[in-house]
Amino acid sequence: MPHEPKWIFDASIPQAERTRFTDDCVASFKTVFDPEIPCDIYELGLIYKVDVTAERLVKVDMTLTAPGCPVAGELTRSVETAVNSVGGILGVVVDVVFDPPWDQARMSDEARVALDMF
Repeated sequence: MPHEPKWIFDASIPQAERTRFTDDCVASFKTVFDPEIPCDIYELGLIYKVDVTAERLVKVDMTLTAPGCPVAGELTRSVETAVNSVGGILGVVVDVVFDPPWDQARMSDEARVALDMF
């Protein structure tokens, strides 16, 4: 899938917990919508990497659809709030990155349907 982020877990985290964290984090990402685009940030492909440390600190690398996005601060706070709601997470750090730059190829089929881009 073009929109799948890279998942990195500390080796001490058991597989069952990795699966739960992945599922719960994806669900939390899907609650955050770009206010200018009627689609969630996960299906848009804005989440690039999720790194979960042994201490259950989650580090998220995400991007924006455009570098000058006027809602960048609001979007990152929304991601922090959403992921902080996942059970067992002790904290979240969100970094906005622009390498590689986002393009429409990162969108899922669900996003393309929602945006009528087929």
